[in-house]
Amino acid sequence: MDLSLVERENVILGQDFLTWLWFKTDSENILFALEDKRTFTVQMEQRVSVQGGEGEGVETTTVSSPRNELTDAKTGLHTGKKVNKAQILFSMDQDDWLVQVNAADFGISGLKTPKISTKDDEGDDPDAKFLEKMFLLERCLEMLDIVFANYLKIRMTREWVEETAKIKLWING
Repeated sequence: MDLSLVERENVILGQDFLTWLWFKTDSENILFALEDKRTFTVQMEQRVSVQGGEGEGVETTTVSSPRNELTDAKTGLHTGKKVNKAQILFSMDQDDWLVQVNAADFGISGLKTPKISTKDDEGDDPDAKFLEKMFLLERCLEMLDIVFANYLKIRMTREWVEETAKIKLWING
């Protein structure tokens, strides 16, 4: 199997996912549900990067601005570029997770979890802070997995044709 073909397919899937996610969060207020039925929301945040072209002709536009002012990046979509990196905000109850996702390999960076208690109560487990932080990291990955699974449910059905038509309208609107 040609590894570069697999890599290109992964990039396309990642770009389509992040573009779809931007469309969804910009046009709808969606609630996603965890296994325990708790719900969370997702928003594209202040940093989005779009990319188009191939080889030495690759052009990238990165925009850092308030969420509703990502017009340069959206203009890039209009010219055929695809989202290659995006900052995503997950919100549940009063907690927020902020993470940068790379379309090429679904790599995450810059993860910020909700704050954990820094008080040192006597008798507390010395590993409690570490374990709480690990729980928060896992929760973020779980939310990302759920959003991606929702995308795949649409992507792998006939609904995708209708969804891409809506995305094109959103890009051109």
